[in-house]
Amino acid sequence: MASSADEPAKVAGKGDSRPQKQKREEQDEAELLTVPDGWKEPAFSKEDNPRGLLEESSFATLFPKYREAYLKECWPLVQKALNEHHVKATLDLIEGSMTVCTTKKTFDPYIIIRARDLIKLLARSVSFEQAVRILQDDVACDIIKIGSLVRNKERFVKRRQRLIGPKGSTLKALELLTNCYVMVQGNTVSAIGPFSGLKEVRKVVLDTMKNIHPIYNIKTLMIKRELAKDSELRSQSWERFLPQFKHKNVNKRKEPKKKNVKKEYTPFPPPQPESQIDKELASGEYFLKANQKKRQKMEAIKAKQAEALTKRQEERNKAFIPPKEKPAVKPKPASTETKIDVAAIKEKVKKAKTKKLGALTAEEVKLKMEANEKKQKRKK
Repeated sequence: MASSADEPAKVAGKGDSRPQKQKREEQDEAELLTVPDGWKEPAFSKEDNPRGLLEESSFATLFPKYREAYLKECWPLVQKALNEHHVKATLDLIEGSMTVCTTKKTFDPYIIIRARDLIKLLARSVSFEQAVRILQDDVACDIIKIGSLVRNKERFVKRRQRLIGPKGSTLKALELLTNCYVMVQGNTVSAIGPFSGLKEVRKVVLDTMKNIHPIYNIKTLMIKRELAKDSELRSQSWERFLPQFKHKNVNKRKEPKKKNVKKEYTPFPPPQPESQIDKELASGEYFLKANQKKRQKMEAIKAKQAEALTKRQEERNKAFIPPKEKPAVKPKPASTETKIDVAAIKEKVKKAKTKKLGALTAEEVKLKMEANEKKQKRKK
């Protein structure tokens, strides 16, 4: 009896231990997925592949005409950067293409893919200083095609400008948050940076072309950046912290130009329209002969021609009609109301006569004489 009583207790204990095991497994997986801080993949050296490559691989890409001058200028630097990895690069200005191919000394099998990305970026208006970073192991690139995402040309240009922002502020904020270099050119968006950043850049670009403003995604990226700093929240879900923006789809229905106004309901049917014979019978044309009908038509045509001629003549005569002259404005008589003070003017004239130009007044002369006397006394 005791053994039978212990069995259900053991079963209950087994049931309790299962979720604990699952939790442990989940924790172990989370630890494996997280990359330790400061860890870097070791560089691929010649010792890893001493025999080199068996076959020659090559990639070519075309470039637009406006990039020719820049590529011609920076091509020696491109060749120098690729020669370090034993990759040959050629520039064909006649055909308008760039080619990269491996040599017998090439030991890294993946470097040709990076060289291909380098020439692709150079063709997409990315500067050499930024494009050459793709040859590093921890840097990747992504060329996002946005030309076919929006049909309307005007709408496409507006959304592309929204991605750039006023004076490139939105693009700069995206670059700072993702640690990527982003270049918007024509129908493509080129991005260079770490893999995690490229994933976020692609999401923001595609959402912007789907009419979702980039500021929403930038806001979520800022929150994620702050949450990543907390080591406790790494294994937890971040959904409760992230903002949830509701998409309001407001359809602005265009009103028709011609509005069909419904007439009032009447039980009686509308009157039957008159036929051509009924109209002729009413006017009396039905009983006329063919010659008379022809004469009437000719008279109507002549009357129309006479009206058109008179109108044309009136328009021609308008050029010979003199314009109406404005009535001449008579000058107003000088007002005698303003009184002139004659006595004051006379006094001013008298003072001017007594005073010579540049001469001192009587008071000024006295003061000067006194000053001279004092000076002479001091000298004695």
